[in-house]
Amino acid sequence: MNRSRFPFVLIFALALAQSSLPAESQTAVIDQAQVERAEDLSEALANQLHDLSLSLRDRDRVAIAKHFDTDLSASPWPPLAGDRAAQTQWIDVLHTPLSDRLVDRQAYLDSWQTFVDNLASIEDIRIKVKSADFEELAKPRTEAVIAISIVGRNIAGHRAWVEAKAHLQAVRIDEQWRIDHFELTTVVVRAARIDLFSEVSLPAGVYQAAPPFGTPGNPSFIAHGVAAADVNGDGLLDAFATGQGANYLYLNQGDGTFVDYAAEAGVRITPNATAPLFVDVDNDGDIDLFLASTGNQMLFENRLLPDGTLSFHDVSLPSGVDQFAQGYSAVSADVNGDGLPDIYVASYNRYGVVMPDSWSHATNGTANLLFINQGDGRFQQLAQPWGVADSRWSYAAHFGDFNGDDRQDLYVANDFGENAVYLNQGDHFTDAAGALGMLDPGNGMGVSLGDFDNDGRIDIHVTNMSSTAGKRILTRLFPDGAGMAGETRVLGKLAAGSSLFRNCGDGTYEEVSSTVGPFTAGWAWGGGFIDFDNDGWQDIHAPNGFVSGKSLKDT
Repeated sequence: MNRSRFPFVLIFALALAQSSLPAESQTAVIDQAQVERAEDLSEALANQLHDLSLSLRDRDRVAIAKHFDTDLSASPWPPLAGDRAAQTQWIDVLHTPLSDRLVDRQAYLDSWQTFVDNLASIEDIRIKVKSADFEELAKPRTEAVIAISIVGRNIAGHRAWVEAKAHLQAVRIDEQWRIDHFELTTVVVRAARIDLFSEVSLPAGVYQAAPPFGTPGNPSFIAHGVAAADVNGDGLLDAFATGQGANYLYLNQGDGTFVDYAAEAGVRITPNATAPLFVDVDNDGDIDLFLASTGNQMLFENRLLPDGTLSFHDVSLPSGVDQFAQGYSAVSADVNGDGLPDIYVASYNRYGVVMPDSWSHATNGTANLLFINQGDGRFQQLAQPWGVADSRWSYAAHFGDFNGDDRQDLYVANDFGENAVYLNQGDHFTDAAGALGMLDPGNGMGVSLGDFDNDGRIDIHVTNMSSTAGKRILTRLFPDGAGMAGETRVLGKLAAGSSLFRNCGDGTYEEVSSTVGPFTAGWAWGGGFIDFDNDGWQDIHAPNGFVSGKSLKDT
């Protein structure tokens, strides 16, 4: 098995599943060779469907036809025309009834041609194998459920996206799957009446291209970040972005463009910085800059006041923040109620050099840092006495008053460990994640606060990974969830996706991920609440993706 393509969070699914069963039933219940054989075939099918998706995107009818058997029986694609219903104030859903008849290959290809003729452009097509069963014959056969996603624009120029599911049957001949049955089960077509956002980074002056991972100039997959604040006091939001080898300070010109002022401000070149944080650490009325780093942390004092000129002076050493950590993000709040902002750094570890000591309960990350503001330009690192020196490979954190006592509590999202909900007791924190049912062991990559149901209470969204292949493997191991317990149930959580916790108003939280979501956003990072369409309801954004080869077959 090519394990480089095996789902990241489920590399050890077989071993954990095997070990979770009674010794006398392990061999009988799980045949590891058979499971690996089935997953190899699933992967081969998924890779070929990726090739098919590229042919579909390119509208290459000859290449498309090669994937379908001459004796194909298939559902025709429905026409992209019909009644529309408003889903939101800016999205319409197109009613697309499916035919109950099956057609031959020629008619199927004709129906696809008619379908895409109503798409002015196709930006992306993805096909994923949700489940697959195989018959071990001279020529292997499969019955599979696939999900299809198409993003583009319709002939009216409106952004459109198609979500479909289908059952297919195929036979493998000479290392090639030949689809001989294809039956659509659902097709949902949505179209946006307006474009809420447009890509303007290049004309705005903030476009930066990074070399592909692993090539000169980009040796590390360490993430970088961005922060926004009015750093020069002109009433306009500026932005700071860290990058590989250089940082960028974009000053807002007020006309939709930005100018990079990092060199003039003294922050262009720094040791390797990951996450910027704008915060007025000295309460003098201008915004200072803290940089989390995979090394020593950094603090730059903004000298706009009193000097009258925007420049940042490095005060990392005298301020006491030059402490080592694998800092991946930083957040700020007044944790001790003295009116001064304090800073918390979420610290990871050198993945690849140091490996997690557990895939679901790791504790060998580098300890997080808590800098308590002393009010005289100095900070003390007091994570340990405050009880928040978390070492569970932390990615992100967020301060907020979670229990209504007017103190700033702290949520920490951990990658290979359970998450933390640290409740502020005034002079220390206590971890209440277990008591609140918010451990959420799901490869935490981000956390954000918002009020999704407009009840006036702050809810919590945790960004986790989701894996179509991972769910497929666990379903193969444990049909209907039978036998899943302990570590193997944790594996199911690792593949499930992001979590949403609703604030019940009494100091407790209810996980509503499955009823409000689900929130399956792939290899998701960061993200947060934002009212995209200004309708008064907070939406959720979750960016996703990871290092990939040119073919995308290794994702």
